Amino acid sequence: MENPACDGTPSAEEISSRPEIVFTADFASTRQWVAGRSWAYPNGGPINPGDNKLDHLTADPAYSRSGTFRATLRKDGRWDTGLLTTEGSEEAFTVRAGDVLEARVRLPYEVGAWPAIWTWRDGDQEIDVFEYHPDNPDLLELTNHVRGANLYYRDPAIAPGSWVDLRVEFGPRSVIWWVNGSKVFADRRGVGRAWHAYLIVNLSVCAGRYHPRPAPHVKEMSYQVQRLVVRRPAALSEALSDEAESEAVADSGGP
Repeated sequence: MENPACDGTPSAEEISSRPEIVFTADFASTRQWVAGRSWAYPNGGPINPGDNKLDHLTADPAYSRSGTFRATLRKDGRWDTGLLTTEGSEEAFTVRAGDVLEARVRLPYEVGAWPAIWTWRDGDQEIDVFEYHPDNPDLLELTNHVRGANLYYRDPAIAPGSWVDLRVEFGPRSVIWWVNGSKVFADRRGVGRAWHAYLIVNLSVCAGRYHPRPAPHVKEMSYQVQRLVVRRPAALSEALSDEAESEAVADSGGP
């Protein structure tokens, strides 16, 4: 789907009344994030050729823990790539229906780079906050895989090396994307009220089926995530807190 006319930006009132922040990404934190492993990859990784990826996931902190997600060419033709996920971490944070994610990213230059921020749980529950391929230099891919909706959003402000501000509301009835402060897509499909999923931030490398492989002279690539936070409506936070308290009481054998 090509981008329709944008239909507004968040008002000052909306911004001032945003829900509380429940998650602030600290990519260096081993409590928040697991590096180099994801069940979105067969057997947790490290490779995923079936998804047209040359990735060989690595837990080396130099590839992800600074917020700069890197990929470097290996001797076997695959690429060591950086990936972080909240799945399997000590905190095991999940995004919930109604949450709002905000991120600021710097896009990569190299053709073949495939950066993304997305969600995953139990083989599904994927919402792509964004995907990007420099061979389509002005285009972001915004996708709701849960209920089948997507937008190819084009804008001259999107380009290799550019900074992009992203905001996604995971609404039960509509997932809504903002790019650089403008509301660009409301899918009117949503995720349903019970949806929840783990976060993934990574840099993949294309294998050539849908987008070109890196040029032979390219040996490394990177993109940067400067900021990532998740906001949650107060009513949802209270409901989750009450649910956790009830479970704790039940586990302790209390009334």
